[in-house]
Amino acid sequence: MKTIDCTKDSAEKLFDSLRQKLSPRGDVVSEAGRKRTIELFGEPLTPQQVVERICDDVRQGGLPVVLDYTKKLDRKELTRETLRVSPAEFDAAFASADPEFLKTLGRIRDNIFEFQTKLLNQTVSLKKQNGDAQIELRQRYLPLKRIGICIPGGAAAYPSTLLMTAVPAQVAGVKEIAVVAPPTAFGSYNRDLLAACKLLGITEVYRIGGAQAVAALAFGVEGLPRVDKIVGPGNLFVALAKKFVYGEVDIDSIAGPSEVVVIADSTARADFIASDLISQAEHSPGSGVLITWHAPLIAAVQDELTKQLACLPRGDLARQCLEDYGALILAKDADDACRLSDLLATEHLHISTADPEAILAKVQNAGAIFLGHHTPVAVGDYVAGPSHVLPTGGTARFANGLCANDFLKRSSVISYNAAALSNAADDIRRMAAVEGLTAHSASVDIRLK
Repeated sequence: MKTIDCTKDSAEKLFDSLRQKLSPRGDVVSEAGRKRTIELFGEPLTPQQVVERICDDVRQGGLPVVLDYTKKLDRKELTRETLRVSPAEFDAAFASADPEFLKTLGRIRDNIFEFQTKLLNQTVSLKKQNGDAQIELRQRYLPLKRIGICIPGGAAAYPSTLLMTAVPAQVAGVKEIAVVAPPTAFGSYNRDLLAACKLLGITEVYRIGGAQAVAALAFGVEGLPRVDKIVGPGNLFVALAKKFVYGEVDIDSIAGPSEVVVIADSTARADFIASDLISQAEHSPGSGVLITWHAPLIAAVQDELTKQLACLPRGDLARQCLEDYGALILAKDADDACRLSDLLATEHLHISTADPEAILAKVQNAGAIFLGHHTPVAVGDYVAGPSHVLPTGGTARFANGLCANDFLKRSSVISYNAAALSNAADDIRRMAAVEGLTAHSASVDIRLK
């Protein structure tokens, strides 16, 4: 991994490079990907252009186009009848599931439900009366009617993502949830994922992935009505497709590779930190950065990385990611470490220090923050309760992690009686005159003649 001594050098250039690499800009493609694109489309399109082509085709051609792209891209031939997972398949998956796995799913669901319920927005009202004048103001929250969830299924199965997206939506009161997952052994043919759907009461699962799945959710196709919002992670093509359809529907974020920054002091254990960095890098792509002001920790973590990577099934993938997207940084002091962390604005921030609360008070930009030596990111990924769908690529400086409130639509409700309107009339007329909008004034005057 790259090592930077910020007592001598600046880390800003490295951080800029990392942000560029980890953001879904869609202007970089491998040689193999370029050849595949030419094979399918007859020209060397960028990923952004590929996504635009697919989404436009789905919007115009509907389900036949979705099935055609599924055949070409996923090499899976599906029909209208086999596109959607059947009730019998859900039942078979649930019946064959490990009972202990089902118990784990239930406990995690309960943890998420409890936390998300605590933070759910509630309708509020303000009533004001001055003599005969009566005013009532409300902020009303209603759940979205229908949402879509993207579940990855390329290199691994992700029932955890289903829990972390569907349960917050259910807490908000969303009635219709459509899940899309690629037609793979880790996707919509994965029995653990289907068992999790059954446990949560989700009955709509479609065997499509990639940009064509996002387009189908956004525009609607035969047998799959359009949704109001699309959430959930995916590869570069899914991220770019979500960006393309935003405005047609809402989205949670444009997610990039997984990231972690660890802020550590002399009390942190090198083996713990190495495991934290590897745990995100093994997503491949994934990024891990250590920031410490305790110089001996750098070499100790390097040694631990070598040991642990040699013993892990995905060690080679994680090693490459740490070389490409990782760094070990020696900060000047704790304040400098917090400044550097805020510059990265990471998805996951693990504060592994003697007094993590003191460091927390100095940090602003992070999607999720893990305090203390015994709170690895895996706790948040799997069991804690906050959603693991988080801002990436430096967007944590302005974006938030997914929560139940993201599935609510708010409306302001305003009620004035005649006396209240009369009291406010002069202010309305004055503002309308300044802005030259005389019909605004007229709409008040006609009621007060």
